[in-house]
Formats: sequence, C-alpha cells, structure tokens
Amino acid sequence: MSLEQVNTFYEVLMSDQVIYEQYYNKCCVRGLFGIWDWDKTKIVNFAATLGYIFTERDLDEVWFGSESGISESSLDLSEYQCFSGENYELPRSKYAV
Repeated sequence: MSLEQVNTFYEVLMSDQVIYEQYYNKCCVRGLFGIWDWDKTKIVNFAATLGYIFTERDLDEVWFGSESGISESSLDLSEYQCFSGENYELPRSKYAV
C-alpha cells in the first residue's frame, strides 16, 4: 500500500542522518521571510531513488489526512525539543483565533 510506503520512507529518514541530510538539501526550499517549503514533487522523486513508490496525493494523505499518518513511535523528536519537561505559556495574542 502506498501509505505504508510513505510511512516507511519517513521511518528511514528519521533513522539515517545521511539520507535525511540528502532529503533536506534536495527537497526543502527556503521561501520568503525565512519560511521553509517542502517540494512534494521532489520528495516523491527522492523517495523513488530509494525504492519507495508513492504519489503526492499519498504524501498529502499522510501529512494531512485523518485515516493514516506517520506513527508517533517512528518520530523521535526528543533531541530537537529545547525545553523538554518545561511548561512554557505563550503570550496571548490580541487577535482572536
């Protein structure tokens, strides 16, 4: 199934520093105001070079869909959390959400 291919691809990315750096350098584009954009076409093509076959639509489903997604266990972001264990409250915005 293609969604499984996407999940497996991201598990490999999270477990292999070299592959992740290649992915980052080839698929991420710095946009205006320092915003980073991920090019879905480049991601699909990069994944294909590693043997993972899925479409941009499959990628959207994993990123934004409600049925399936990257499992929490496959993403170990603990090393990226600057304030682990701390509870910081953001200032309230004057604009209602």
